[in-house]
Amino acid sequence: MLTGSLVALVTPMSTDGRVDFESLSRLVDFHIDNGTSGIVAVGTTGESATLAVDEHIAVVEAVIKQAKGRVKVIAGTGANSTAEAIELAAHAKQAGADMTLSVVPYYNKPTQEGMYRHFRAIAESVDIPVILYNVPGRTVADMNNDTVLRLAEVPGIIGLKDATGDIGRACDLISRVPKNFALYSGDDATGMAFMLCGGNGVISVTSNVAPKLMSQMCAAAIAGNAALARELNDKLQGLHKQLFAEPNPIPAKWVLQELGMIPAGIRLPLHVMSDNLRPQLTAAMKQAELI
Repeated sequence: MLTGSLVALVTPMSTDGRVDFESLSRLVDFHIDNGTSGIVAVGTTGESATLAVDEHIAVVEAVIKQAKGRVKVIAGTGANSTAEAIELAAHAKQAGADMTLSVVPYYNKPTQEGMYRHFRAIAESVDIPVILYNVPGRTVADMNNDTVLRLAEVPGIIGLKDATGDIGRACDLISRVPKNFALYSGDDATGMAFMLCGGNGVISVTSNVAPKLMSQMCAAAIAGNAALARELNDKLQGLHKQLFAEPNPIPAKWVLQELGMIPAGIRLPLHVMSDNLRPQLTAAMKQAELI
């Protein structure tokens, strides 16, 4: 089972919006060098909603090529069309991805039965491990724990990224899922508590900018070393908050730009970060000892 800090990787872009593959390769090496356990390529943080299908596939392929098997690569393959999600999963398998991350269909507002059938169809169509992704703050539709448990019985569905931030709900799920079903927090602010309750890791936005500290914190929390996990997480608290002061990945891309890792590009309808947030992000960077 893949555990620890998994980064929901941003997709670097030039100021005219083109994917910057050179910066993408540097980011992959940056994460491998700093202990990140797995890389999610073109998840929602990777601006999957505004990448064309050919770009989406090209970014997944580039991450796999640069990783060279040194770290697991999880391809974002979610869509609000089941047929499109199956197509993206097939491309991910062909490219050599280790797993896929598939988000609850957005806008459509499927029922619990619709969600179950959507994800079962993906798992039955493409032979590649699937991690479910529940983020109702973005998708509106919310996959409940009972639906997750039904899907945990479907061959090929191996885990869940839970971005609800609801620790009580997470504890209920942790107590009921099969032992070989992985549970990842998708909410950095509550990720430490999630792991101390028995979760397997965090699919993290904060890890984009502070991979070493996130990796160390996750390792401590998974080992049950609450004191060390809290000490490390205290340094990350500012980033956990300020990286979501505007819609993700706007602040994360600004921090990476400040660190000289990527250019300033981001795609409309997202826009570069507001100037009035810079002092708070700078303070968070100092707290995490990034500058």
